Amino acid sequence: MAETVDSTLIHEHQLEVSAGERFEFGANWERFLEQLDDQRIQVAEDSLNRLLGATDLRGKKFLDVGSGSGLFSLAARRLGASVHSLDYDPQSVACTSELRRRYFNGDPHWQVEQGSALDPAYLKSLGVFDVVYSWGVLHHTGSMWPALGNMVPLVRDGGQLAVAIYNDQGSASRRWTSVQRLYNRLPRGLRFIVLWPSLALLWARPMIKDFLSLRPFKTWREYHKNRGMSAWHDLVDWVGGYPREVAKPEEIFEFYKAHGFELVYLRTQAGSMGCNEFTFVRRPGSKA
Repeated sequence: MAETVDSTLIHEHQLEVSAGERFEFGANWERFLEQLDDQRIQVAEDSLNRLLGATDLRGKKFLDVGSGSGLFSLAARRLGASVHSLDYDPQSVACTSELRRRYFNGDPHWQVEQGSALDPAYLKSLGVFDVVYSWGVLHHTGSMWPALGNMVPLVRDGGQLAVAIYNDQGSASRRWTSVQRLYNRLPRGLRFIVLWPSLALLWARPMIKDFLSLRPFKTWREYHKNRGMSAWHDLVDWVGGYPREVAKPEEIFEFYKAHGFELVYLRTQAGSMGCNEFTFVRRPGSKA
């Protein structure tokens, strides 16, 4: 199965976008794929290795919840996993399918489909997986805590759950949510009013530091070394990424601890913006 889309989900997604209640993540990732190269793919693999503590996923079933550009589904497949990719955004589904076509055309061990992290019945139909991966996704569903809970039954006993969730910065997080809401409610031709000041705010300090170090734009040019991503497309994703929720690291830890998971990897933002990364292992015999 190369790609499966759901007409009902497509309609729901279009209504949310038209109402200014949802960012078109897939449109952003479609432009990112124009920059994708072997170096970025290798960086993505290294990032996945670090998060999962493994360099070989052969024989593993890997579920990518919110596959976005498809880059990390591709990384998992290259590491040997049997991959199932899903995303709510139809253009993200198309991006993931495009990477499957480019690198694993016709591969029966990589399935791509449209689906929602908020649909327990649909998720149950997928079965259980050795690795459930959802990086920077569940806080964009509009119902983060139910979405986090819906991941629990998908992980087999002894399996891994890797999630990344926006760090809760209190009032700063609330301000950014307001910025993202405004961005999505503006006509497309006026969104630069939000985007360019955000670029200046977020990048002024590293840009100045690079110039003073006589290495102009070094941080921007080397941004791809962070998970293989693009500075510009991550900026657009950050400014436009609505709906948006946040959580403190201890909240995520306690939530999954109560569901029978043990934390084995943690990378926080030390109080700053961005995503805290977590990898949990499901304790054998724990109840969903």
